[in-house]
Amino acid sequence: MAPSLKDLWDLRNGIILWLTPFLLIPLPLLVGTREASCAYVIVLMAVYWCTEALPLAVTALLPAVLFPAFGIMKSKEVCMQYLKDTNMLFVGGLLVAVAVEHWNLHKRIALRVLLMVGVRPALLMLGFMGVTAFLSMWISNTATTAMMVPIVQAVLDQLNNRDAEMAQILSSEEQAHSEEAEYRQSGKPLDGQVAVNGLGVCTEAVREKEALERRKMCKGMTLCVCYAASIGGTATLTGTGPNLVLKGQMNQLFPRNGDVINFASWFGFAFPNMILMLTFAWLWLQIVFMGFNFKKTWGCGAAKSEKEIAAYNVIREEHSLLGPMSFGEISVLALFTLLVVLWFTRDPGFVDGWATHLFNSDAEYVTDATVAVFIAVLLFILPSNAPRLRFWSPCYPDSGTPAAGTSLLTWKVAQKKLPWNIVLLLGGGFALARGSEESGLSRWLGNQLTPLHSVPPWAIAVILCLLIALFTECTSNVATATLFLPVLASMSQSIGMNPLYVMVPCTLSASFAFMLPVATPPNAIVFSHGYLKVSDMAKTGIVMNIIGILSITLAINSWGRGMFDLDSFPAWANATGV
Repeated sequence: MAPSLKDLWDLRNGIILWLTPFLLIPLPLLVGTREASCAYVIVLMAVYWCTEALPLAVTALLPAVLFPAFGIMKSKEVCMQYLKDTNMLFVGGLLVAVAVEHWNLHKRIALRVLLMVGVRPALLMLGFMGVTAFLSMWISNTATTAMMVPIVQAVLDQLNNRDAEMAQILSSEEQAHSEEAEYRQSGKPLDGQVAVNGLGVCTEAVREKEALERRKMCKGMTLCVCYAASIGGTATLTGTGPNLVLKGQMNQLFPRNGDVINFASWFGFAFPNMILMLTFAWLWLQIVFMGFNFKKTWGCGAAKSEKEIAAYNVIREEHSLLGPMSFGEISVLALFTLLVVLWFTRDPGFVDGWATHLFNSDAEYVTDATVAVFIAVLLFILPSNAPRLRFWSPCYPDSGTPAAGTSLLTWKVAQKKLPWNIVLLLGGGFALARGSEESGLSRWLGNQLTPLHSVPPWAIAVILCLLIALFTECTSNVATATLFLPVLASMSQSIGMNPLYVMVPCTLSASFAFMLPVATPPNAIVFSHGYLKVSDMAKTGIVMNIIGILSITLAINSWGRGMFDLDSFPAWANATGV
């Protein structure tokens, strides 16, 4: 019997896995050039990444096999790409984030901020979005969303329970009125009975309307969390994978760029854009799910209702359960603050940083990765309890609260929570970029794109941002950035445009996966709670994509133009490939 469509769908990964290499084999066999062989590897990996026929990290390892096999690069040169400076920055930054999460410091920060903003619907949404975005700047978007959604759920349950109680009271009062009217009537309906029935119909309509409003508010409150997680991650260099891909590709493709993309410069550009996007996203979600009623959603001139007081008490109780800050929490907070300060002051750009003074005007000895690894190492050295007059040694318990003598972070915890697959994914991207350069594929692609010289740079950036925003809905944002950024760099060189003019906006666009539940883990987490339909996310997300692209266009053509000197073609871009 012939296989059905369902059978073929179940076998799709195997079909893609074995069929794709054979369909692409004419590239290296018939064309036979190094450029064609490199294109074979890139297209093969692109198909595997988009379809996830293989795990993303396993696909990222293919250059270590295929580049030596096709004579593109030697094996030792390929393998060196998998643990570069950017990978160490990622590992060090994530170890600090793991410590913050392990000590529940992120939850304490979130609850404290929510207590400050209050529980008026609009302000509550602002609090959820602000906290989620801030935490996503430093810890993974997935961990932030997974921590925030239960808090949102608890607050919404309290709000909905209070509404249900009020509806039950109204229903009881209506029934009492109806029984009283029946008791008073004698044989035929009285005028009062008609009035009571009319009141009943009216009350039922009101209840249905309130139930609809509650459902819409639940959708908006949960959706704002995943959107804020994606937006917040764009503000820092370590906040999300595509930002690190950009940093690594700049160092790989333009080694003389003078560290133009570092933690301070990226934050100076991306943080205002994050604030702008959060503001517009907040307003858009209010319009769609809550209406723009200042008295109702902002609470202007109105006293707190019982349900708002109950929701506030839920947040306060959650915060009180954490108890006072422990010595370990304070230590992690101090190290986290030190990390951020050292990142900002290492080489701020407008003045000489501490690295310049420390190493005799040569700041390249120390990078953001050096700082991140230094703080990460301290987490394994410093004790989790206040030191006493006795010898301390770093022992590591298996579970439970930290015992006396344990360090702030143990390797068992780090190994469990660190996403090693992203380290390999970043390394595979750097290997692809190096292979494209060594084989001459980058130069060939650049020459094919020279007709774009007549198109204004801002128009090129907008079109590419739209393309990448659609592409990232179907595949990993790190894989999207890995595939596109080397091509964009070659295109920029060929038409004499500053590479950052397109590479920076497209990096941000790779994180704008707002439309589908499967587009990014935060979307999937929020969708799994059952409030949302795919159509809800798609209709809201398409406007969010437009908001994001407009915001990026404004940012790159205003303060970004001055920060990165986008009006001129930099010498470091011209020197590459000579």
